Amino acid sequence: MSNVPQRGPAPRQASIAEYVLAQGEVSAAELAERFDVSLMTIHRDLDELERQGIVRKFRGGVTAQPSGVFESNVSYRLKTMRAEKAAVAERALKLIEPGMAVMLDDSTSTLEIARRLRSITPLTVVTNFLEAINLLSQERGIHLMGLGGDFDPLHSSFLGVSCVEAVQSLQVDICFTSTSAASGGFAYHQEQHIISVKRAMLDSASRNVLLLDHSKLGRVALHRLAPLSRFDLLLVDDGASPQALRELDEHKVPYEVCGTGRDSGAEDRDDG
Repeated sequence: MSNVPQRGPAPRQASIAEYVLAQGEVSAAELAERFDVSLMTIHRDLDELERQGIVRKFRGGVTAQPSGVFESNVSYRLKTMRAEKAAVAERALKLIEPGMAVMLDDSTSTLEIARRLRSITPLTVVTNFLEAINLLSQERGIHLMGLGGDFDPLHSSFLGVSCVEAVQSLQVDICFTSTSAASGGFAYHQEQHIISVKRAMLDSASRNVLLLDHSKLGRVALHRLAPLSRFDLLLVDDGASPQALRELDEHKVPYEVCGTGRDSGAEDRDDG
């Protein structure tokens, strides 16, 4: 019996997207039963959601989770690793001083920094992330600069050549960025059009800080973003494995492990 009333394709597809984003991964058979439609109808719905970049189909089901080629929809990323991202953001906040020009990329990790900036004004904040723009637009003491470009609903951000050119016209004190994976001394991302904006951001900052939750260490994605040596500091939460941290030590990456409350605090490493 259906748990969701039949209301036509568009509302049903919106409900399917919400359910998949909440669950992470679901079988097509489960969706057909839940929405009381045929498997053929479910596959048509999933084809449309995949076309929109919200989910990815695989044999027998659908997922909102990232792979080495596809990044997750921003709605899914906002729900994952929240305590870990908060711990890293709290540490990142200590690197910011009133009067600075701060650049934030379109990651949900830097959004956690944006949530906390009201305590460090005055600031100039530059970002291409619509979520951060909406969050900071009413904050007193923050001069907000939104980077324009082609809007990408999958990432809720502005990208493309015009965004890169806007970044290249600026020089900020510090840039906070995140990415999909880090391994073997390199940071990686799945999508080339994201890479070009992030690289421009790195070139436009006097200091660069990479924010990662522990699940991103020891992984690779399709495109190399930059060597980890390109960053002045890497911040990761205390869920990072000893093996992953040893690899950072081997590549002489300056990093700090940020406590989430599971241990006594932060462990520092700066071998470079």
